[in-house]
Amino acid sequence: MAEPLKNLYSTAYIQKVCVACAREIEQFDAVTFQNQVFDEVWESRELKSRTRHLATVIGRFIPGNYAQKIETLERISRGFSGYPSIFFSDFIEVYGLEEPHISIPALATFTPICSSEFAIRPFLIRYQQLTMEAVLDWAKSDNAHVRRLASEGIRPRLPWGQDVPWIKKNPSEVLPVLELLKNDPSEYVRRSVANNLNDISKSHPSLVIELAQRWKGISTETDKLLKHALRGLLKKGNSDALALFDFVPVQLSIHRFELDRNRLKIGEKLGFNIALRMDSPTQKIRLEYVVHYQKANGSKSPKVFQLTETVLALGEELKTHRHHAFANLSTRIHYPGTHEIHLHINGRSVAQLEFMLEPNN
Repeated sequence: MAEPLKNLYSTAYIQKVCVACAREIEQFDAVTFQNQVFDEVWESRELKSRTRHLATVIGRFIPGNYAQKIETLERISRGFSGYPSIFFSDFIEVYGLEEPHISIPALATFTPICSSEFAIRPFLIRYQQLTMEAVLDWAKSDNAHVRRLASEGIRPRLPWGQDVPWIKKNPSEVLPVLELLKNDPSEYVRRSVANNLNDISKSHPSLVIELAQRWKGISTETDKLLKHALRGLLKKGNSDALALFDFVPVQLSIHRFELDRNRLKIGEKLGFNIALRMDSPTQKIRLEYVVHYQKANGSKSPKVFQLTETVLALGEELKTHRHHAFANLSTRIHYPGTHEIHLHINGRSVAQLEFMLEPNN
């Protein structure tokens, strides 16, 4: 079993922080610092709580006013990188919300160490105009980490991030930033733009479709960005999204769509065979299957899985055999009952089968 992420803040890591602090803070008391970090509830703290606790504790040991603390923290941060270092930007969220003119530039300073995407959220809520002016400037930065922050920090549905209601309500206000980054030289940045647009598409699909129609063909890189951005709409069978990538209705003969059995137990794998023949002129094919999972309340929940994208000529056949696992995961618990598996071609359901998932005891 993988070690819990909260253990990234190990004794060795905190000792490394102590060494860096002692280098920059006169008469730094490493013993007291470690005692405050490893307090009586440390073991029960999860990852984000440990990050916040470390950011709070280090603030007690850095002398001076807030501006001086930021200067000292910047020197302390040299030599740090990776996720645990996010406590540097979290320090800004803890201590700097009342001083945005110092804090907002500092977010860009610390983001190359570990992204400031979470720490920026309260500033977007409280100082929308001021923060967005900075974000627009960041989108023009020479540093890819700063440019990525410009996109990632303003995502409507940033995982683990604080909700920013005005972005969710009117995401068109962040589009000027994404426009600046749509053909960014860094895939790291373009990936963030794609994820941002995917977030927007969940509540404002027409806005993303209209933008995608304008961006399509700008470059190979931007087209790849759009394919990732529209992944949610493509899986939902959105006809405009599909047409953008030339996935239009086609005529195919389904020679085989069968399961290797119609009953299996939770934890086992289900095999299935597919054989198709193209009855239309040469056309692009997006082949997916959708599992309609039985839920605890008796309803069903569909999830789409992509099999392949290819081009088939008239009369050409496509055959494939796949397995789907029904093992319980942290992200999905399986329930006994009747399930369905649907075959989708270019976003349209063309066949379906039922099978029974049984308890594994």
